[in-house]
Amino acid sequence: MRFRQSIRLGMPPSGYVRNSVKLWILNVNRIAFAVFSRQSDEALGGIMRLLRFQVTNFRSVVDSGWIDAERVTALIGVNESGKTNLLLPLWKLNPAHEGEIRPTSDYPKGNYAAVRAAPGSFPFIRAEFVPTDAVKTKLAELAGLDERSLDIICVQRFFDGRYAVTFPNFKKVDALTSADLIAILTAAETEISAMNQLSKEGSLKADIQSALASAKQSDGPVSAYDAKALDDVIEPFAALLPEAPAATSSIVPRLNLLIQDLQAAKLKLEAPAPNEIDEVAKFVVGSLPRFVYYSNYGNLDSEIYLPHVVQNLAREDLGAKEAAKARTLRVLFRFVRLKPKEILQLGRDFKDPNRQPNDEEIAEIATKKRERTILLNSAGTDLTKKFREWWKQGDYTFEFQADGDHFRIWVSDARRPEKIELEDRSSGLQWFLSFYLIFLVESSGVHADAILLLDEPGLSLHPLAQRDLSAFFENLSSTNQIIYTTHSPFLVDADMLDRVRKVFVSEDGSTKSSPDLRQGNDDPRRAGATYAIYSALNMSLAESILYGCHPVIVEGPSDQHYLALIKTVLIANKKINPKREMVFPPSHGANNAKVIASILGGKDEVLPNVLLDGDDAGKKMARDLQNGLYQGAKGKVKTTDKYVGFADSEIEDLFPQIFLVAAVDRWGRKADVPFADVVKSGQPIVPQIEVWARSQGVSLDDGWKVDVAREAKRRALEAAKPLFDNHTLDNWAKLFDDLLSEG
Repeated sequence: MRFRQSIRLGMPPSGYVRNSVKLWILNVNRIAFAVFSRQSDEALGGIMRLLRFQVTNFRSVVDSGWIDAERVTALIGVNESGKTNLLLPLWKLNPAHEGEIRPTSDYPKGNYAAVRAAPGSFPFIRAEFVPTDAVKTKLAELAGLDERSLDIICVQRFFDGRYAVTFPNFKKVDALTSADLIAILTAAETEISAMNQLSKEGSLKADIQSALASAKQSDGPVSAYDAKALDDVIEPFAALLPEAPAATSSIVPRLNLLIQDLQAAKLKLEAPAPNEIDEVAKFVVGSLPRFVYYSNYGNLDSEIYLPHVVQNLAREDLGAKEAAKARTLRVLFRFVRLKPKEILQLGRDFKDPNRQPNDEEIAEIATKKRERTILLNSAGTDLTKKFREWWKQGDYTFEFQADGDHFRIWVSDARRPEKIELEDRSSGLQWFLSFYLIFLVESSGVHADAILLLDEPGLSLHPLAQRDLSAFFENLSSTNQIIYTTHSPFLVDADMLDRVRKVFVSEDGSTKSSPDLRQGNDDPRRAGATYAIYSALNMSLAESILYGCHPVIVEGPSDQHYLALIKTVLIANKKINPKREMVFPPSHGANNAKVIASILGGKDEVLPNVLLDGDDAGKKMARDLQNGLYQGAKGKVKTTDKYVGFADSEIEDLFPQIFLVAAVDRWGRKADVPFADVVKSGQPIVPQIEVWARSQGVSLDDGWKVDVAREAKRRALEAAKPLFDNHTLDNWAKLFDDLLSEG
């Protein structure tokens, strides 16, 4: 019963005061948080969370590879790398509105004929979700399975519109192992042996014991029992059931329970997989979050030519830019309950060149134009009111005017009461107004159920305003997952590089994505994305100087991830309250550390603190610094050994072992033996990971420590309850007190 029904679904550092360009964005930043916090009952934890996705056979993408999704995920790449082609198929998985599959645009040109001939054979998007507890409970009820095997859901969509649902952690069992059968039989044997039988039951107890012994021995060792073999096991016990058992018998109920246990085991073997049950697949598809896609191409213009609007809204052959604008206009008119064709017709003048209009015709034309004015005034008032509910700090008034075939949007506010056309107001206002309309209208009010896909957001904003846009995303992500594309380093948060995925053109000309952000890629196709990422790091370093941040030099990017996480946890638990923003520039070696320290020391020559691992490499780096640049400030070069309690420690050892072990096992989940089974306490954890990985055939590439750090950071920031005890927090607070010390 495979599911074949086709369902078609049409903060900046504290103390920053940069300039007026960002002021209104900061207001929106705060307001967005206030507005969406009203929906706390539908917070992000209340919907299915997107875990990762994979795009195949869609436009320029042959196979993107799996792309992990965080609360906020940035897809960064140069122009024409195909970033948009990673968002569009995800949108079309379950679009909040529109998002139809368009063969001529969406089918891959290199394989167009094959896809066109059999669209149902080609999936274009595959996405994995973590279901909510309520969804898991319902799925377990529908499938008759344990919830643990349904903790990840994979949904595919094909070009014919069909969905396929699978459960990656569910493993179909076709046979009961001999050990499991022996366990069922032994439990029954132990309990029945301790029971006293009634005199009228004759040899029933002895017969059951004999049957149990025979079943356990069988005809030689059997490794597994399928459903038919279990029937053969059940048959002798069923034959022993008396037709009229004594009401006070204790043996017969236990015999019945044994038979029921064996039959339950058989039913599990015969039960269909959850993906083979129609009701399960339909429920999953119906529970998917909606995807709202928005691109800068859809920004509203202040002057709109109505005849073109009427034509474009009816066309299906528009280019990407025209289609995006038509979509935003459609949303605008839907939002204010206006029909552009009606507005156009109500404004028509008398056009018969052969005569003058009579009094009745003049009156009719005047009445229609007056009605149009009333409708437009009402629509402007409605938009003004609803936009203020979303953005309370802005006092904007919107006014719609129609002049013949032209439709205009005017804006004023309390500080500037004169009316100004929308396109002459800030690009930021244009972007947020357009985004607001798409988000609220297309998600039909269920904002917390939407995942936002933003294509090149804030492209026209000032670079400083772009930087603050990431703070807006952070607040919005408390209720909505966000995936956005960009090629701007100003939209890459250097403290959140674990959220960044590079997008590039591979050797075969197709679009690929990778979480590998390390420098040193020889492939020039990846260089553009790498440049933007490292520009963001350089800007973070520059901000340490320009904006008075408190820098702490560390060895590498994994250390940066861990310390940024610790800082976030300590501030949230009110263990530290740094007066300046703390940043953790990685040095990648003693020589680089000297250069970075010299720059950060500035004209006052106050050297920054340095935190290094306590292993051999860290100790050597500490000696080099203390015998050189830090000769007069040796105490500022610190190692992790002081805060861990044993020698040869690394930054990872600052964390409770149970927490980091869980992150390692999640990262290396394909291993036969979990790391938790072999780890030893009181010893450096990194060498143990390396030994375990070799024994399990787990490949450790050059960036594996960064990958584990990213997984640890994600787990900690998304945890529903605190993961760190007071002892750990106090130890971290002592470390950060030392790192904040100027002495």
